[in-house]
Amino acid sequence: MLLEQIDADLKIALKEKNETTTSALRNLKAAVTNVQIEKRQALTDDELLSVIGKKVKQHKDSIESFTAGNRADLVNLEQAQMAALQKYLPKQMNEAALGMIVKDTIKNLNATTADFGRVMKEVVSQVKGQADGSMISQLVKENLSRHSNSTLNEGGIPPPAGK
Repeated sequence: MLLEQIDADLKIALKEKNETTTSALRNLKAAVTNVQIEKRQALTDDELLSVIGKKVKQHKDSIESFTAGNRADLVNLEQAQMAALQKYLPKQMNEAALGMIVKDTIKNLNATTADFGRVMKEVVSQVKGQADGSMISQLVKENLSRHSNSTLNEGGIPPPAGK
């Protein structure tokens, strides 16, 4: 269904002669086709969202590189192409809401700093593309260190196992 929307938007962009959107959507369709060939089957909407997310991340990385290289013309082009793709992604969760999910997950799993991967996996499955992986990672690290520090007793020694 999402792929049909992308096809329809590509046709509109072609008719309107919007080169930026046309280019962004053609690149996206090429990436989708490559993944479909690799998997040897059509993509689900979740898999398609993953491909779109990767393309948006590539545009963000390009923007950083072009900004560092003082290439404002290319920065503007990348930003426009990224905006054309972002409209297909789910609305991004704000940091406060994500922080609450991270805190609840850490509390529910009774996680320590050694459980970083477990917490990340759980949070990513809960937010399903509504938050950037780097922001999730940063919040998990901060909250795990706070959580593990609050579980230390006054002497700075972890409580005995089983208590």
